[in-house]
Amino acid sequence: MTQAIETIATGLRFPEGPIALPDGRVLFVEIARGTLSIVSESREVSVVAELGGGPNGAAMGPDGHCYVCNNGGFEWIERNGKLYPGEEPVDYTSGRIERVNIETGEYETLYSECDGRPLRGPNDIVFDETGGFWFTDHGKSRERERDRTGVFYAAPDGSAIEEVIFPMEGPNGIGLSPDESELYIAETVPGRVWGYRLRAPGKIEGTRRLLLDRPGFHFFDSLAVDALGVVCVATIIDGGVTTLSPTDAPPKFYPTEDRLTTNICFGGEDLKTAYMTLSSTGRLIATEWDVPGLPLNFLNI
Repeated sequence: MTQAIETIATGLRFPEGPIALPDGRVLFVEIARGTLSIVSESREVSVVAELGGGPNGAAMGPDGHCYVCNNGGFEWIERNGKLYPGEEPVDYTSGRIERVNIETGEYETLYSECDGRPLRGPNDIVFDETGGFWFTDHGKSRERERDRTGVFYAAPDGSAIEEVIFPMEGPNGIGLSPDESELYIAETVPGRVWGYRLRAPGKIEGTRRLLLDRPGFHFFDSLAVDALGVVCVATIIDGGVTTLSPTDAPPKFYPTEDRLTTNICFGGEDLKTAYMTLSSTGRLIATEWDVPGLPLNFLNI
């Protein structure tokens, strides 16, 4: 990554879930604002849909709509000009998966439970080549307790959902290897990224491996995968992006100016522009990356 940083948008209310559209626009959520928003090539920000709750990770689906993980919202803490998420809000109802028509702003809830258990705090999402999608449920925190949650696989038409992995400690970022043989999942507070071997769409082999990490105290948030299969995971506490190789090459760290760097995606003509959300300071930034990002199903391919 080069050191040149370009600011794409400011004044955002805890941005997350960036999607670099092929036409040059960038979709993203504003969790504290409860919106799916978009920034144009001329740097004008507008609201696509007012979803309420806490829209979080997002991905484009096979029908051209945007699928949003809505975590149900947070209590918010503002301190020294920065914004921080807190515990489950008093008006919390449930977590949910929403499908948004980005042209009209119309949206619908596809899933709010699985096998009779409410979704608690859906967080990040990735589509496989068959059109199904994986998503993490990060759960919610309260004064004296925290949810135990897992990872789900679902159909894009709202017809089927399954909890595939349980339990995990605050599962957050999620992505697929280039050949879709392995699923990567970041656990936030442990600061770990796991790789799960897949035997079929929505099915794991039952084994997992821990990707080699760098030392030090940090949490992991959302992630993207580059064209070489390297996991690029947004890193909070020390603030930046950590790259973890599936081949056990030494990890690298690229710092940013925000301790709550929460997500990364790739865009531009060659997918070598990395977009990052600097959430506590309300910014969306871009920089050139050394390796192209992995083309995403139903967005770039």
